[in-house]
Amino acid sequence: MIDLLVVGGGPTGLATAILATRAGFSTTVVEAREGPIDKACGEGLMPSAVAALQEMGVCPTGRSFHGIRYVDGTACAEGRFSAGPGLGIRRTQLHQALSARADALGVTRVQARAGVPTQGPGWVEAAGVRASWLVAADGLHSPVRRALGVALPPRSPARYGLRRHFHVRPWSDLVEVHWAADAEAYVTPVADDLVGVAVLFGGRGDYDDWLCRFPALRERLAGAPVASSIRGAGPFEQRVERRRVGRILLAGDAAGYVDPLTGEGVNLGIAAGAALVRLLRDSRPEAYDATWRRLTVRHRALTHALLWAARRPALRRRIVPAAGRLPVVFCAALDQLS
Repeated sequence: MIDLLVVGGGPTGLATAILATRAGFSTTVVEAREGPIDKACGEGLMPSAVAALQEMGVCPTGRSFHGIRYVDGTACAEGRFSAGPGLGIRRTQLHQALSARADALGVTRVQARAGVPTQGPGWVEAAGVRASWLVAADGLHSPVRRALGVALPPRSPARYGLRRHFHVRPWSDLVEVHWAADAEAYVTPVADDLVGVAVLFGGRGDYDDWLCRFPALRERLAGAPVASSIRGAGPFEQRVERRRVGRILLAGDAAGYVDPLTGEGVNLGIAAGAALVRLLRDSRPEAYDATWRRLTVRHRALTHALLWAARRPALRRRIVPAAGRLPVVFCAALDQLS
C-alpha cells in the first residue's frame, strides 16, 4: 500500500504528486489519457504560479508577459505586475515539464481509468491501487466528485470557452482581455511567433461567430495562419458541498470552480495541492476544506463580483472605462490575483 494515490494527471495532479513525493510520500498518479494532455484554457500563468513551479524544480519555457490589458472598443485599461512576470505557455508544454519533473522524482504513473474509488478503515483504492489517501484532481467534470455525490447545482447561467492558436508575432507584452457585449476574448502570447486566443461566453455558437464580436482583434488576426484545432470547455461553474469524503480529497477544478474570467486556475490548484500535502503530513486532513476556502476566498470573491457586473449590460459597458480611470485600483486588483 502506498501513501498517496492521485487521480488525474493534469497540472494540479502532477504538482500535488511532485510536492507529496518531495515531502516523503510514496505517490502514484492514475491518468487514462496519454500525454501530453491538452486542454482549452487561457494558457497564462500568473507570477505566483511561475514562482511555485520554479520552487518545485519545474522551469517550463514560454513567453513572459508583464500584466493585463482590458480593451473595450476605444476604451483601454492596463496594469503591470509588481511581483515579476507571468508566463504564457502552451498547455502541452506545461504538462511535459511537470511530467518530466514527476518522473525524475520517481513518481509512479499508471495509465488507466480510476473508476469509482472504494475505501475502508485506513485505506482507499482506485484502478487497482490501494493507498492511505486519494487526491481527486480529475478536472472540471470530475468523475470522482460525481461518484462521491458532493456536487451542488449551479447558481448562474452556464458559460463556456473555446480556444485556438494563431501563427503571429505577439503585439504586446501583456495578456489582452477584449470585451464585447456578451463575450470576452483572451489573447495570450505563448511563443515568439504564436498567440492563443480564447473566447468565453454564455450561449451557443462556433468559434468564428464569437470572434466576429471583436472586430479590432479579428483585424489583428487577419491572414494569420491557424496553428491549432479548436478546443472547448464548460460549463464552468462547479459547486461542491465539501472537499473531503473519508480518505478522498478533491483538488484543482474538481474541488469547485467559478469562471476563468480572472485566470488563476493553475495557481490555485498548486496552492491547494501544497496545502493538502502539508495537512496530510501533519495528520490534519479534517482541516482541508476550511483551508481550501481560505486559500481561494479572495479569488472567488473577485471573480463573482466581476461576473455579477458583466451580466448587467449597463455595468458591463463601464468595466473597462472605470478600470482605465482608476489605474491604482486596477493594479491593486491584479496584484491580489497574481
